[in-house]
Formats: sequence, C-alpha cells, structure tokens
Amino acid sequence: MSDWFAGSSIEGLIGIERVFAVLRALAVLVVGMLLARLAAAAMGRVLEGRLRRQEAILVRRFTFYALFGLVVATTLHQLGFHLGVLLGAAGVLTVALGFASQTSASNLISGLFLIAERPFVIGDVITVDAVTGEVLSIDLLSVKLRTFDNLYVRVPNESIIKSRVTNMTHFPIRRADLKIGVAYREDLARVEEILYEVADLNPLCLDEPKPLFIISAFGDSALEMQFSVWTKRENFLEMRNSLWRDIKVAFDAAGVEIPFPHVSVYAGSQTEPIPVRVTHS
Repeated sequence: MSDWFAGSSIEGLIGIERVFAVLRALAVLVVGMLLARLAAAAMGRVLEGRLRRQEAILVRRFTFYALFGLVVATTLHQLGFHLGVLLGAAGVLTVALGFASQTSASNLISGLFLIAERPFVIGDVITVDAVTGEVLSIDLLSVKLRTFDNLYVRVPNESIIKSRVTNMTHFPIRRADLKIGVAYREDLARVEEILYEVADLNPLCLDEPKPLFIISAFGDSALEMQFSVWTKRENFLEMRNSLWRDIKVAFDAAGVEIPFPHVSVYAGSQTEPIPVRVTHS
C-alpha cells in the first residue's frame, strides 16, 4: 500500500514538474519575443541616420529573427529537447528545403545582389516588367511596389535582376521631351523663339541645362519637332502639364497653326488643289 502511495506521489511530482516546464517555456517564449521586438526596434532607431532606409530595415529584421531563433531554442530546451539534436534536424531540413525551393534560393541570392548594387532605394519610382510604382520595401525575396493607381505589386528579385529596370527618381532633375507639330507654312525660327519664351516664363523650367529645340522630321501633316526642358524631379508632372498649356496659349496668340492629320490631293506639282464640294440630296 505504501509503495502505491509512493508511486502516485512520484508520478504527481513528475506531472507538476512538466506543467512548470511548459509554463516556463511559455514565459520564455512570450518575454523573449517581446525583448526581440524591442531590441530590433532599438537597433533600427540607432542605425536610422547611419544607413540607408532599406539597409536599416534589413538589419532590424535580421536582429529580430536571430534573437527569435535563440528564444525558440531556449524554449525547446526548457521542454527537454537537446540543442545538438535540433541542430542536426535543422541541417537536414535546410538541405531538403534547399532542393525543394530553388526559386526561393535564386530570389534570395538576387536580393543580396540588389542590396549590394543599390540600383534603387525605398521611395524611388521605378519601372520593371512594364509596371511603374513607388518602392515600398526591398526584401530578400522580393521588392514591393505601389503603383500610381494604388495597386500593390510584388516583384520577385530574380525577375528584377533579369529585367531592365528604369529608376525615374535617381537623379535630382529630369527632362521632359515634348513632341510638337506645326503647319508647313509656319516660320520655324518664330516657332523656336516662341517655345523658348514659354520655357523662360515658366517658373518650373530650369535655366541650366538649357532647353533644347530639335526639328525631328517632315511629317505627313506637319513639321515635327521636339522641345526638351529640364526641371526638378518633384516638379516633373506639374511642369509638363503647365508647359503644354502655355504652348497652346502662346501658339494661339501668335497665330501658329497646330495641324490635325489630313491629306491634300494634287493633280500636279504646279496645280492648285482639286476642289471638293459636298452636296446634300
């Protein structure tokens, strides 16, 4: 009888010890996660002014995941798991995942190249795979974009490495190339003078680099030209729109014709155009 009571007491103590071990493990997990988040946030604040934004984010995430891994290992140790066995299982699992997720590994390596090369940073506006948007984050597996119509686009890093990427906000100034057409009867010297006057009066147009006037081609319906003007990148859209309006007003005031596509029919090089009369029955 005494042996039965002794066995019951031992089993009860073992059960209580297991309960306490689980509670300790939960406490370590909760407190450890909280401390890991606080440490990562503190690391991010310390490095905020010393590193680029995406680099500070990566350091903060690496700090969190490293501390979180230690917390998980400590939690499992509290539950009676041996660290050596866990490391062996983790190694086997890592090899298996490496074979099963070659695409993810390729994106990971591509992400490291992006971080090292720095073709763009968070906040830049880029075009990749016919998608244009603002860079929200640069992660190890993908880059997140927000398009101008407020769509969320995730682009794998491997696709960015293999594609042509255009960074629209890398340099402090941009050039707006305006394609303009005027009638063949217009004086091109006068047209050029008007365009330079419009650019000079627009406060968003830069004096240096100077505007550029280029005659492009003899088009089907107009003399085609290009007028290129520089501005600060943050004023690009506003300057482009205002410049179109100013050119239209200036051309109207000077009587410069902006032709629409049309076809003229002649019977010969020295003859007048064939008259066409429309009658209604």
